[in-house]
Amino acid sequence: MAAPAPKPEEISHPAMDQLQGLEYCIDSNPSWGEAIALGFQHYILALGTAVMIPSFLVPLMGGTDGDKVRVVQTLLFIEGINTLIQTLFGTRLPTVIGGSYAFMVPIISIIHDSSLAKIDDPHLRFLNTMRAVQGALIVASSIQIILGFSQLWAICSRFFSPLGMVPVIALVGFGLFDRGFPVVGRCVEIGIPMFILFIVFSQYLKNFQAKKLPILERFALLISITVIWAYAHLLTASGAYRHRPDLTQINCRTDKANLISSAPWIKIPYPLQWGAPTFDAGHAFGMMAATLVSLIESTGAYKAASRLASATPPPAHVLSRGIGWQGIGILLSGLFGTLSGSTVSVENVGLLGSTRVGSRRVIQISAGFMIFFSMLGKFGALFASIPFTIFAAVYCVLFGLVASVGLSFLQFTNMNSMRNLFITGVAFFLGLSVPEYFREYTAKALHGPAHTRAGWFNDFLNTIFFSSPTVALIVAIFLDNTLDYKESARDRGMPWWVKFRTFKGDSRNEEFYTLPFNLNRFFPPS
Repeated sequence: MAAPAPKPEEISHPAMDQLQGLEYCIDSNPSWGEAIALGFQHYILALGTAVMIPSFLVPLMGGTDGDKVRVVQTLLFIEGINTLIQTLFGTRLPTVIGGSYAFMVPIISIIHDSSLAKIDDPHLRFLNTMRAVQGALIVASSIQIILGFSQLWAICSRFFSPLGMVPVIALVGFGLFDRGFPVVGRCVEIGIPMFILFIVFSQYLKNFQAKKLPILERFALLISITVIWAYAHLLTASGAYRHRPDLTQINCRTDKANLISSAPWIKIPYPLQWGAPTFDAGHAFGMMAATLVSLIESTGAYKAASRLASATPPPAHVLSRGIGWQGIGILLSGLFGTLSGSTVSVENVGLLGSTRVGSRRVIQISAGFMIFFSMLGKFGALFASIPFTIFAAVYCVLFGLVASVGLSFLQFTNMNSMRNLFITGVAFFLGLSVPEYFREYTAKALHGPAHTRAGWFNDFLNTIFFSSPTVALIVAIFLDNTLDYKESARDRGMPWWVKFRTFKGDSRNEEFYTLPFNLNRFFPPS
């Protein structure tokens, strides 16, 4: 006898506006004790990028370990302030606003500028380079401030559809693949155990409860980092790396960062602490490209965060408001001198998913930790000396999680349409392939493929095409809005998307995105 044919609902899954299965959504809060512990966990995770960027750039500029610690502390201090601003007045999504790798290309170009490179005294070269970077950041921040607060970005976002955003959001995670396993591989004996422990605690043992709290799932990151950090310290103390090459020592040892010894006990960062910024049109133009890249990457990350916080996609004007405040964040980075602009921290968005806590309060608490520990130098430096390989192991999970949230937007589109398959595939492939070409070319030739006499033009092109989400956005949005777009509104997912475009389009928007302190009276939503 033949088995009965399956019913349609048994084969397909209904599309869902909000992600199910989260313990706490954007405006529901865990108990204070749990929220503080979760906030501390987000702070620890944000340290990876906050330490990595200055550790790479400061020595190139001629700075000492002392300078490096000050830059790390300043970056954390501004991260905390920007995160508070963004969760209170920006998009109000639970996103940590951290340093951005997008700004590396123009900053390295400023470091190699002939007028700065010829300064003999390393300390003077460090200060002059820092001021040049600050000036460029201050000018470039105007792009996000203008696009955001004038609502121009909201108008641009009319061209986005669920189909067009899939490659962008997915490549916000996938595009960072070189920060994952290639870094784990530098110290396998720490990286692989960390990767395995984190997955075992956060996934396989997630039902283990203590006092009705799934403690291993919630705090998988803190527990596994503590265990592996102690193990790495044991390896270091027992002399396992005594005769190993320098590169292995830097990646594996727990005492190679020289952060704790060179950190002051108490130091409060303040604006213009490195001196008055200097302005150069060429530098600023290159930095503007990085601001555009950070704008696109953040747009993808905000949409991923809204899903992992079990909220509806942010309406256009809320997204634009968030970008405006992010521009203010880049302005602050320029005034204080953090050696990086600001963008949404992708790993912290991923952590919302792995802990299943999308609460806004948790992120605000983590911002408090950032500000507090950036002033208490020695304590902050202690946590900041965690080997970077440990973070890279966690990135392998969290970046992948953010990428799959991007893929989940395909549920609102018709994936049996040849047009949609073409657009998704080409945007994905070019989004990975073009930046890889730029990376490989730069590694060999020590300059990007754009190499004309106009330095600003080179920086602009090289920065744009180094970013996977940016390439994906250019390709996907162009194809999506030029290929039979009139007939394919339903295939692109527009009927679902339309109601979230405006604030009044969906009743849940008010609950998630209304400004605090009754500020909506002065800034009525459009």
